[in-house]
Amino acid sequence: MADTTRIAIIGGAGRVGATVAFALQAAGLGREILLLDVADQQVKGEALDLRHGASVAGAQRFSVGDYRDAAAADLVVVCAGLRRQPNESRLVLAGRNVALFRNILGELAQAGLSEHAILIVVTNPVDVLTYIAAKSGILPPSRIIGTGTLLDTVRFRSLLAEQADCDPRQVNALIIGEHGDSMVPVWSTATVNDVPLDGVPGLDSEKREAAFAATRGAGNEMNTLKGGSGFAIALAVRELVAAIVGDTRAVLPVSTLQDGTYGLRDVALSVPTAVGREGAIERQEMPLSPDERQALERSAAVLKETLAHLAPSR
Repeated sequence: MADTTRIAIIGGAGRVGATVAFALQAAGLGREILLLDVADQQVKGEALDLRHGASVAGAQRFSVGDYRDAAAADLVVVCAGLRRQPNESRLVLAGRNVALFRNILGELAQAGLSEHAILIVVTNPVDVLTYIAAKSGILPPSRIIGTGTLLDTVRFRSLLAEQADCDPRQVNALIIGEHGDSMVPVWSTATVNDVPLDGVPGLDSEKREAAFAATRGAGNEMNTLKGGSGFAIALAVRELVAAIVGDTRAVLPVSTLQDGTYGLRDVALSVPTAVGREGAIERQEMPLSPDERQALERSAAVLKETLAHLAPSR
């Protein structure tokens, strides 16, 4: 069946938004991709650049529009975010992004977002914004998905593969919890080519911990080196969009409003979640060690504390 999906990218002129659009083009995902951005000239240029590649990529339409156009889309991907100002704390920046995100939700609601749409949250703090969207009533919570630790998982697998000197596609390892410092690596079920990590030659505990430390510090490192991630997050979004468009029910570590999985409620964070055309279809409680379970609960507590600072009214 032909892909007829209409995808709107809010923040389509930014590094993340434009790279997401290119990743979707390269994968042939979406029949029509709409870019929105306050940078009027640049967003037109991004759409034009993408259109120029259609003859070697596929029969997709790229255009620029407004919130009324976005409200008619099947998938709305929010990549818009503010840049950190000199001497500005991360908490203050996060607060400004919360305000921007609430404005975006208001614009979509006023434009009449379809109840059958799916909202994908990419902007940070992604778990906080996913929670706010899920509680806003703009869509059923199952239709609001944050990229969460999907990006961390992509990074983690790649970095573990470097340490093991193997094909990264052979690595099966997850990060769950917060997309932030309290993220939780699930060591107990991680494998390389179906072999538990303890049985992988050359991949000792020191190398494993080095891979995780690099994963946890990747966001700060990317901000220092180039102002933030672009390629890896775009590929993570591509995986999520592919699961939705193809209705594959792929199990991905994405952020959704929790309603009892692992005993967690009233917080948005990442757990293994089956994703398809209806959004977040089912959360799966994979086995966790006692330490991993405790770390996940601690991650939820950290996020609730962050919510209390950034969105006290929820």
